[in-house]
This record gives sequence, structure tokens and C-alpha cells, in this order.
Amino acid sequence: MSDKYDVIVIGAGPAGYVAAIRAAQLGLKTVCIEKWRNEEGKGVNGGTCLNVGCIPSKALLDSSYKYHEAKEELKVHGITTKDVGIDVPSMIERKANIVKQLTGGIGALFKANGVTSLFGTGKLLSGKKVEYTDHDGKTQTLEADNVILASGSSPIDIPVAPVDEKVIVNSTGALEFTEVPKRLGVIGAGVIGLELGSVWSRLGSDVVVLEAMDDFLAVMDQQIAKESFKILSKQGLDIRMSCRVTGSEVKGKKVTVTYTDKDGKDQKETFDKLIVCVGRRPYTEGLLSGDSGVNLDERGFIHVNEVCATDAPGVWAVGDVVRGPMLAHKGSEEGVMVAERIAGQKTQMNYDVVPNVIYTHPEIASVGRTEEQVKKDGEPYNIGTFPFAASGRAMAANETAGLVKIIAHADTDRILGCHIVGPSAADLVQQVAIAMEFGSSAEDLGMMVFGHPTLSEAVHEAALAVHGHAIHVANKKKRK
Repeated sequence: MSDKYDVIVIGAGPAGYVAAIRAAQLGLKTVCIEKWRNEEGKGVNGGTCLNVGCIPSKALLDSSYKYHEAKEELKVHGITTKDVGIDVPSMIERKANIVKQLTGGIGALFKANGVTSLFGTGKLLSGKKVEYTDHDGKTQTLEADNVILASGSSPIDIPVAPVDEKVIVNSTGALEFTEVPKRLGVIGAGVIGLELGSVWSRLGSDVVVLEAMDDFLAVMDQQIAKESFKILSKQGLDIRMSCRVTGSEVKGKKVTVTYTDKDGKDQKETFDKLIVCVGRRPYTEGLLSGDSGVNLDERGFIHVNEVCATDAPGVWAVGDVVRGPMLAHKGSEEGVMVAERIAGQKTQMNYDVVPNVIYTHPEIASVGRTEEQVKKDGEPYNIGTFPFAASGRAMAANETAGLVKIIAHADTDRILGCHIVGPSAADLVQQVAIAMEFGSSAEDLGMMVFGHPTLSEAVHEAALAVHGHAIHVANKKKRK
């Protein structure tokens, strides 16, 4: 094995493996180092996303919803079921098989594109050298013209609820329950907390979500956030805002959580399991030598410029380990951008058009700025909304909760943001993301022909509603 490469990538999650593949496609001799090991101790690619994040959580979300649908929602279609049951170990096994298939697929992609895959740890030294240590402890020094750091992130622990991997778990442990907890506590009403809470609530858990923030989904458009809160609460999630956890005590197979409620009163709740989902932090442990030349910011993220170059020449960083939202697709596109810039291209990334999705049911999705952000920026704007309750396709599918909201500049009509809670929101919002990437106006979107009957028509109607021209709902303010 040669010790000199054009590109060394540390980390084979969505940011790292995509960067490695794109670099190899561009003719660069590339090696990718990944430290992740599966339960058998074998090195696997994919990072958090494929192993214990995006993919396994979506597998459980889909399995749990199918169970819930069969048990609770098919009767409206005239379908009668009885004795519907859930085999949790089988559900977990299916999730594991999906993970195995996808992580193995990365290895095949590496081989097809000529990427050298190494398992172990990588530490950046000075002069674009990397100390590689395999899983047996053998160390060697690799050199490259460029190094891409893609080490990802890890769950944040909190002292008041220390994870023991038995009763108190983080997002990883919550994917491995072998039975449905009778009572489940979740600390944190963010993306991960809501998704995991939804999984086990559908399967029968009495779920209580404790959130320290005063506003639900504070970073989302607040009209959509409030609608989402109502929908999720109606589904049975007991979401308690302004609740600060002050301690926890495990006794036997149960945990008692103490917290201060919104009125400042001390409260207690006892659960069979407790999931800690208070966010993630950039993972840089053992990644950098003291003389690497790479700097961290005050929050522990690797400092980079607008094209993900670090303070050390020839060293780049992408994904969760740098500023911006911790989203797999954001990291992947950064990986492509960096690989292409290393190859001499002038690729840039439009951070203003990065979609964000919460995979509850219905889904919650957004792209661009919220109404609150536009208002804070002092820009004039118009809004168009359309409820799924007025969508024929949504009615046919019995999926009428939620709405589409489009925000456009009042003078230029350029679309500034789109926010959706409703069926297939993740896919619908991408339509608007494409429009925004091309600088489309609300009028442009309104003039396009959408297939009928489709959920996409809700996007069309919301765009028309921006100017008071919606057809299938009464307009709040009609315009000529």
C-alpha cells in the first residue's frame, strides 16, 4: 500500500464517503479512513447516519407507522383487522439488515470508484500527514496533497441524566430496545426526540417529552411549529415545554426523573426507559495533533471558510464537524464541493437552500427562511398557505393534517422560504428547493402545471395563494 495520496479523507459518513468517491471520480488517488466497528468488531463505513442515525431510525419509523396504521387507521378505508401484533426483535432485525446492506454498499462503491478503504483511526499531523492506526493497533504515517476531515458528531451527554445504556440511553440505545417500554421519557423535543418518541408511542409506549426551551421547534417557522405541536399532541405525545430536568435516579429497571416545570414547581416522573436527546456535538477527539494548524471555534467546531477550507493549507473539513446544521445531505454536498475544488473546479454551495426534515407522521419540512427571520430582516413579504384538508389526494389517502406555507418577497416575488407539515412533506419541499435554486418567483410556481390528483397540488395552491389566486380554498386577501 502506497503511503502517498492525492486526498486522504478521515471519516466515512455521508460527508466523508461522498467526498472520497467524488475525488476518485475526478482522477485523484484517494484513501478513506473510518473508525466505526459493528457489534462483531468488524470495520464498517457509513458513520452515524447509516449505522445509528438517519437510516435505522427511518426503518423503525416506517415499521412502527405500518403497525399503527394496521391497528388504528385502516378501518376508515373499510378494512377490518384484528389481533394485530408487533414483534419488536423482528423489527430491530429488519432495521439491522437494512443497515448492513447499505454500509456494505459503500464498500462496493469505493471499489467501483477506486477508493482505498481503511478501517481504524486517523490523526492529522503537521504538513498534511495523517497518522493511521488500524484496529489492531498498528500505526503508519500517510501523506497527501489534501486532507479532508469528516469525523462527524456524537450525542451530547448531560450530568443530570448519565447514560448507562440500560435504563437511560441516548439516540443509539433507543434504536435497540427489545420490547416496548410501558412508560418512556424523552429529554429533548428536537428532531431526534420527536422521531424516537413517535416510534415507541406508535408501538404502545406512554411517552412524555421534556423540553427546556419555551418555544416548540424554535428554529422552525412558528406557524408550522404550532400546527405540528397540535398534531403530535393529538397523536398522544405528551410534550411538556419549559421543563428543565434537574436529576435522575435509577432503581432496578426504572428511572425517576426530577424536573422544574414551566411554573417553577418541582415535579417527578418515573419511566421504564429514558432517552436523552439534547443535541449533538462535533467529534474531534484524537483527530488533531497540537501542531496540525487546524483551529476550533468557541463551540468546538473546526473553523472553516465559506468553501470548507480550514486554517491549515490543503486541509478541509466537512459535515457535522463544521458550522451549520447537522444534516447528512448538507455534509454530502460539502464533500462534493471540496473534492471538486481540490480538482481545480470553482464549485460553491448554496447554504440558503438546504432542506430540513423531521420524519414524524406527518412529516415536517422546511427550506429557506422562516417568517420570523424575514420579518427580523425587515424585508416586505407575502404569504400563501394551503391546507391538506382541501386536497383531494390527501382526502383519498386519509392524510389531511397540516398545510403548505410559501413566503415570497413582496416586491420581487422571489420565493424566500417554504414550510410544510403534512403527508410527504420531505418530498414536496424539495420541489420548492429546486425552484428557489433557480431564483423562481411564487408566480413562476403558480404558472406551472401540476399533475392531478397529487399532493404536489398543495404546493401549487400555496404559491397561487401568495397573490390571493388560490382556486381550491378561500383566499384571505384577493388580488387582481
